[in-house]
Amino acid sequence: MDNKAMDLDILLEESLEKILGLLEEKKYFQARDELLKYNAVDIAELLEEITEETEIEMTIILFRLLPKDVSVEVFSELPSDDQVEIVNGITDKEIDFIVKEMDFDDKIDILEELPANIVDKILEKTPKNERKLINTFLNYPDTCAGSLMTPDYISLQKDWTVGEALEYIKKVGMDAETIYTCYVKDSGRKLIGIVSLSTLVISDDEVRIKNIMRTDYVYENVYDDQEDVSEDFKKYGFLAIPVVDKEHRLVGIITVDDILDVMEEEATEDIERMNGVIDWENSDKGYLDISVWQHVLNRLPWLIILMIAYIFTGMIITRFEGKLSEIICLVAYMPMLMGTGGNTGSQAATLIIRGLATDEVDTSDVWKILWKELRVGFLIGAILSVLNFARVCWLDGNGAMVALTVCSAMLFIVVFAKVLGSMVPLLVKKIKLDPALIANPAISSVSDMVALSIYFAMALLFLGL
Repeated sequence: MDNKAMDLDILLEESLEKILGLLEEKKYFQARDELLKYNAVDIAELLEEITEETEIEMTIILFRLLPKDVSVEVFSELPSDDQVEIVNGITDKEIDFIVKEMDFDDKIDILEELPANIVDKILEKTPKNERKLINTFLNYPDTCAGSLMTPDYISLQKDWTVGEALEYIKKVGMDAETIYTCYVKDSGRKLIGIVSLSTLVISDDEVRIKNIMRTDYVYENVYDDQEDVSEDFKKYGFLAIPVVDKEHRLVGIITVDDILDVMEEEATEDIERMNGVIDWENSDKGYLDISVWQHVLNRLPWLIILMIAYIFTGMIITRFEGKLSEIICLVAYMPMLMGTGGNTGSQAATLIIRGLATDEVDTSDVWKILWKELRVGFLIGAILSVLNFARVCWLDGNGAMVALTVCSAMLFIVVFAKVLGSMVPLLVKKIKLDPALIANPAISSVSDMVALSIYFAMALLFLGL
């Protein structure tokens, strides 16, 4: 966190204490004035904290005292639980104003989160034509491009002149999500080109739109997966991408601020999966908002699978139990070898999964990746083996053959773990599954079983057990 962010956090904390004090003294207008020192995002954060520290009624009072234009922005930034409480605590007239003034895509996001009875209450206040459009958007699956788009875009006709287009933008631009890119449609609403505002500004007023529009544009289908959409945003760096239906009719646009939320959700989901957490509800709730029982359900499946996997690890140890009793010092090195194998395998898996997610590597690179990880594994294994040889002989006082057993096992274990960690995600990707499903604990458990097998094999070879 940089110094600027730290300073803001300190200011917000100080303001929160001040606001809480003013609320205790029932100085509501002074508390509101303290809130208004910040932007809508920070005000929403402060209201969340106030809700946790006081009764929800205090939050509703402060919200109702905010200027109307500010209250709309703040409402869209609040978590859904607080939005429900506020909707239940304000008048129908206030609800009507918020719904009318809110950006369309924010409105859709909020309606998707709110309970059905609250949605019905809001839709009752919505004009009939807009209500129909909202219902259409709400019917798109949560994971597709249609659920992210907004219909608030600038559309132009190909036969308009630049002068006519600029006049039109001046008239409707304030209600559009963005004016930097305009979309050209034919009479049948089909998208036929795009033109940037900068192109319009530098062109002569008499020039026709069809003569300056670009026809080589990137677009999404309404049913494209959100993750594919986010990849296009990362690849092309656009501020907005048009969305079309199966007839190539323009139905909306997706802006970069909406896709940022998707990127965060996808990254969170991948991290959870890689660490063996299965989110059965696909919930976007925070850690503290999820119940204890749901946390148990999310974490338990992989742990059961790993527990079963470690039964086989135990069987391997039991198989050599008698031999281990003859040279008991070998037991002391088992945790180190198993831990090193698991960690190196997880390192390789994390790098490959990340590379697949960012398109740095592909399944076609399998031989390049294998060759690289073999060399990396050999070098790391060799360095760790040399260090451990010195430790086993000099610090632990064991013989050279014991040291050779431990160190040769270390070399082979590291090489195997690197290969396992790098190849398994590629295999999963090849069969059209999400590589993040291969949790790091799973790779570690397989690596542990193989590590013990290699260790005992080296013991048989060098110590004749």
